[in-house]
Amino acid sequence: MSKTVIHVFHDDDHSIATGTRVAQRIQEVAADQGCSVEVFCFGPAQRRLSEGNATEASATYNRQIDELIADGVRVGACVNSARADGTEAELARRGLNLQVARDEFLRFTLEQATVISF
Repeated sequence: MSKTVIHVFHDDDHSIATGTRVAQRIQEVAADQGCSVEVFCFGPAQRRLSEGNATEASATYNRQIDELIADGVRVGACVNSARADGTEAELARRGLNLQVARDEFLRFTLEQATVISF
């Protein structure tokens, strides 16, 4: 099965809100096209996962992340960054799949996934 990975890295308001919305929109039709969707949050965008509703964009981002998880989309983040930021338990509780970023990026390559970055 083909896979599209939305890699949310930048933490500007447009990147976090649009990246996760694009993932939602692709998820709406992915199964019909024989494709799966995955999201991986890393770097500055990963830190926005723990700020809750601090800004309108953060609220939108976090809501859309939670909706993606509820819809069965694998949403990941870097376990090492989460540990360094003290957010590992919080992100795991929300259902994020915490893995070493290096290993995830290599997995995307081995799976021949299409990666779109925001």
